[in-house]
Amino acid sequence: MSKPCASEWLLSQNKYTTDLSGDPQLSGATTSGVTISVSSGKGGVGKTSVAVKLAKMMVANGRRVLLIDCDYNLSNTLLKLNLPVSNNFFSLISAEKEFDDCLYKEGNFHLLSGCNGNLELFDNGLEYDYLVIDIINQHRDKYDFVILDCPAGISRATLNLNAYSDYRFIVVTPDKSSVTDSYSLMKILSIRHNIKQNHLLLNKVSSVGQFKRIVKTMSETVGNYLNCQLSLLGGIQLATEAVDKFDQVLFQEGKSGLHKNFLNVLKRFDEEHSNRMSRHFPLRGKRMFDMDGMEYEVPQIS
Repeated sequence: MSKPCASEWLLSQNKYTTDLSGDPQLSGATTSGVTISVSSGKGGVGKTSVAVKLAKMMVANGRRVLLIDCDYNLSNTLLKLNLPVSNNFFSLISAEKEFDDCLYKEGNFHLLSGCNGNLELFDNGLEYDYLVIDIINQHRDKYDFVILDCPAGISRATLNLNAYSDYRFIVVTPDKSSVTDSYSLMKILSIRHNIKQNHLLLNKVSSVGQFKRIVKTMSETVGNYLNCQLSLLGGIQLATEAVDKFDQVLFQEGKSGLHKNFLNVLKRFDEEHSNRMSRHFPLRGKRMFDMDGMEYEVPQIS
């Protein structure tokens, strides 16, 4: 499959198109199986934590969610949930097991994890991104949302999975390498796949001022140099818990600042998604954001 054909095919699988004004338009697909890729330009930004937390919160809100760990041989989703590693992904693609038998299930939360150092998976040279897309196309109608925890960086697989997805959540931390690498990811998606819309989620934010500076830097750079739209999901505060206790705190519900941040992110996305599905697109302008109990305005990125 040539690169232009691959790009056209990936975009044809997407539920949404973009009109000449840059506004998203529903392309006639059903409301089930909406695909969200969670990506980052560099590793270590908390991408897997974000993907698992959002998936669990969506389920708590009554959604059916499939989370797929797309880091096929360095899987961390099971570890985040304090579950033993497995080779279920390899069992699925080698037809040793059926799809349902390869899932970890917790109510309406279903997880297809990757493997960890599987030599057969490493040596067989298969194009795992296309295998995952085939898996989604076969099973997406069973779910409200399919969340892809993508490998960090700008590999072909990561680019293809992002191009396929209906929404792209780019996780960025307040350091230069994360900002620069995330910009590179969006740049190549724009050039290679004509992807002009992404969502920005800032993680490990230590202050409102820092949050505003990163938003300003990324909005101006993406707008001026890529002519792309970047929708802001919000910020997640820098955790103060010990590293070995972080996952335990992360998945607790209640009044913690961390959980509140995620509630705000999910509420913002739900509102946008509902507007999109009803073909109602609010005017661009300023939006209110809340973090650490402080409300402030930032410009809508467009």
